[in-house]
Amino acid sequence: MREERIRLNLSQEDLAQAGGVNRNTQGTYERGGRNPDTSYLAGVATLGVDTIYVLCGRRFVGAGLSDLEEKVIAHFRSIPEDDQRTILRILKAMADDVARQPK
Repeated sequence: MREERIRLNLSQEDLAQAGGVNRNTQGTYERGGRNPDTSYLAGVATLGVDTIYVLCGRRFVGAGLSDLEEKVIAHFRSIPEDDQRTILRILKAMADDVARQPK
């Protein structure tokens, strides 16, 4: 859980609130003293936490993605939100350009 918190730039309070627990319980989860229940996992998933990683220690990016697509998504998730919005604008402009080209 700690790696997820750092990667997503979330505070312990952010995770606790989304998961419907108090900060002490959140800390207990992070130290491995207790395991979160499904309602907690559903709550933190809304913040972008990879719940498969929390449960199994393996990254889940998406079914059917190529290795390249998984790398792109992993890199995208690791950059700040402002940079993510810039990347989305660039991708949209590129896709719009391709759509305008005669076939």
